[in-house]
Amino acid sequence: MTQLLAGDIGGTKTILRLVAQVGATAATAKLHTLYEARYSSPEFPDLAPMVRKFLSTAQQELGEEPNPKKACFAIAGPVVNDTSALTNLTWSLDARRLEKELAIASITLINDFVAVGYGILGLEESDLHTLQEVEPVADAPIAVLGAGTGLGEGFLLKQPDGYHVYPSEGGHADFAPRSELEFQLLKYLLDKHDIQRISVERVVSGQGIVSIYQFLRDRQYAEESPKVGDVIRKWEGEKGLSEKTVDPAAAISMAALEGSDRLSVQTMEIFVAAYGAEAGNLALKLLPNGGLYLAGGIAAKNLSLMQDGTFLKAFLDKGRVSPLLKKVPIHIILDPHVGLVGAAVRAAQL
Repeated sequence: MTQLLAGDIGGTKTILRLVAQVGATAATAKLHTLYEARYSSPEFPDLAPMVRKFLSTAQQELGEEPNPKKACFAIAGPVVNDTSALTNLTWSLDARRLEKELAIASITLINDFVAVGYGILGLEESDLHTLQEVEPVADAPIAVLGAGTGLGEGFLLKQPDGYHVYPSEGGHADFAPRSELEFQLLKYLLDKHDIQRISVERVVSGQGIVSIYQFLRDRQYAEESPKVGDVIRKWEGEKGLSEKTVDPAAAISMAALEGSDRLSVQTMEIFVAAYGAEAGNLALKLLPNGGLYLAGGIAAKNLSLMQDGTFLKAFLDKGRVSPLLKKVPIHIILDPHVGLVGAAVRAAQL
């Protein structure tokens, strides 16, 4: 048995997990959680003292001294050559420095969405909700797409030592309207932000949900409900603040799930259709017959909206090549800690 250390490092919170790797190779190993803890990231000057506190507490809980040989930390920000300057923290991380300070033989840093990609390899069937059930093709590419704060996109390719994950910036590709209403949305966003182009991330993300709602509201598509309207106005009044006191996307999606507000219902219908269309675009470029996985909290929290047919219809609406996409398995990831799972999977590969 080899012990691994996995971490999901964010500007607000960090989750650390001590994992036992049972098996001779990463491809066949089983990973079992030994101990896990959550910390407030700003309370620590650096990752190293946090890890030392974690290992000390783990020793008290487990009754024996932890001895991780390998570690992987998923970072909410860019990672270059195993180094990262976190966007919302003063931390500047370097894997080689951490190896020396923590006495761990091998450490790597990866982007948090890359960690989601590796996490796919460690999920159980119960961690998934299937939208399109198709038998996956062995060794075929796998795609991962995740709408949350932004829109992450990536893919997995089979190598001699197993699947490797590759990031992309596909979320920043151009938003492609497919209807008169979406063309109006595009024009609205161009004018609102006084910019020359709109990325798909501006529509397919939590911020995109709010933007679609504002578009419909300002176009007087339907009367605004007081409950949702109050949340939106409070959020708009907090423009420029680093921390918001309300979550308008959550309020809109909840009202849509309840069917209590026509504006919210239409907002989520446009959002889900745009999400499906972008998933179809990614699938056309990769032909991920190994599976297309939807990450991020929005899909998992809105299962009934994602499976009502709107997403799949937009996904498959690709003209004469639509039959190709019927061969792509589509799954929604339900495990909110898939990135932490991925960090453990990547550590096992080191």
